[in-house]
Amino acid sequence: MIERHIHFLRVEHPAAEETVDGARDRLAAKFSRGALRRMTHLGLLVGSTLDGLAIGLDDTVVYATTYAETRALEDYLTSFPEASPLLFQTSIHPSAVQQVLIGRQQPVRRFFPLTGRRRLVEQALLTALIDSARQVVLLGGEERGTWMLATRPIAPDGADQETGPCPTLPDFAEALAGRREMHWRGAGGGFTLQWS
Repeated sequence: MIERHIHFLRVEHPAAEETVDGARDRLAAKFSRGALRRMTHLGLLVGSTLDGLAIGLDDTVVYATTYAETRALEDYLTSFPEASPLLFQTSIHPSAVQQVLIGRQQPVRRFFPLTGRRRLVEQALLTALIDSARQVVLLGGEERGTWMLATRPIAPDGADQETGPCPTLPDFAEALAGRREMHWRGAGGGFTLQWS
């Protein structure tokens, strides 16, 4: 059995109506003025969850997301025909984490940006569990999209016949925030989240 212990936990739950500008106002004290101006909503939320956590060069960062920077990508696409280089830069998949690490001038040797849907939480947990680093930072998040989300085909969540239901990223975040235990049988074996 492989175990990891949680030593630092922070979950950001912004209000449903929070805008990027609202997040900038709420979280301004955590970022430099220059970084704050260029960050996406998801970048701000990821940065807030990492506030107070020291990440070393030899630590590993695992980032799980299904839609990532959807809103930033929407903004980039609507900027054509005069496409914005800044919007392009912030619209790529692992941008939220990169915005924070670049702002901190924090290099890491191992960064695993993962994307998926049905087994995303398991993929992220397996990556974190088998990594040999002393500290593994597990992050996850989504940016609220608008028109683009409606155009993406979504496979149904739920149980695979052989392995059982895997929690979604929001379900897992809720369990972490509420210090709630979870157990499921997954593609990588049995998974248990327990608190002491």
